[in-house]
Amino acid sequence: MGRIRKLLFQISPREVLFARRGFEPCSGPVQARLERVGQEFLAGYHAAMECDAPEPLARSLALVEAEFRGFAYEGAAMALVLLDRLMPGNGRRFHLFLQGPGAAHAYMAHVGAGWAVARLPWLRNDVPRACSGMDPLLRWLLLDGYGFHEGYFHWPASVSRHAVPRGLSGYAARAFDQGLGRSLWFVGGADVERIASLAAGFAPARHGDLYAGLGLACAYAGGMSGDEIHRLCAAAGPHLPAFAQGVAFAARARQRAGNPTAHTELVCREVWRLGQDAAAAITGRALEGLPSGDVEFPAAEPAYEAWRMRIQREAAAVNEVRYELR
Repeated sequence: MGRIRKLLFQISPREVLFARRGFEPCSGPVQARLERVGQEFLAGYHAAMECDAPEPLARSLALVEAEFRGFAYEGAAMALVLLDRLMPGNGRRFHLFLQGPGAAHAYMAHVGAGWAVARLPWLRNDVPRACSGMDPLLRWLLLDGYGFHEGYFHWPASVSRHAVPRGLSGYAARAFDQGLGRSLWFVGGADVERIASLAAGFAPARHGDLYAGLGLACAYAGGMSGDEIHRLCAAAGPHLPAFAQGVAFAARARQRAGNPTAHTELVCREVWRLGQDAAAAITGRALEGLPSGDVEFPAAEPAYEAWRMRIQREAAAVNEVRYELR
């Protein structure tokens, strides 16, 4: 049955190549790195399609190099949610995985669930239904994953024409933009000028959320030198606190999963003037006294946004002197 599911729902490895996506080529090593992110995502996706039992699936994902393992968990989560919604069973594959070996990768798993939302029209057109039963705080990451999916697979509409899917409004649209901002890292090939130009084309009200997503991608996926990170911080301008918040989220996700990287450390020291563990700790302190989630969904001012704003205020204090180009 697992092999049949894998064949039925398979995604071609070509789908994550720059040439297939229509992205402008970039530096060879950087392009290879970003394409590998997609390849490891698909490795996790296909592993979960073939075997959805938590422990055996975790053993398969453990074969992925630690630096890229989070992307494999993200892909696995997408597959598990698709199976929950489309195949017979108890409909709890995703939740059982999160309660077990997927717990350390909860952030990436919720983002991966958002990819499944993007593929199922009855969920993407009904946000409360899509998020029902998810973690009250992290469920906004489903919209983040949805936004990344649209930017990555449908960038002419979402990135070039700045389209927002019908049915998204209020904070759901903002969470979508946070994921869309992460997709700019790939569409722009981790190139400072391209990324800054893409972000600048959006309405000013969307810039903060886009830069938050860019900060997360910069610190989690990597691909920039210290000088390039500095220049991107300068391009963020007044949205540097949002960018820094995304960086802290990336550090938190890697710390929780136990897969720290040199590029995450580099970005944290450039943006926060702290190591990645200290940057991750900021997100933990920002949770203190914060409601665990929202009783009603969607909420006008969700606890998730209050969490982000606490981190951004601390980032603003750290970066009192505005970045200038070297």
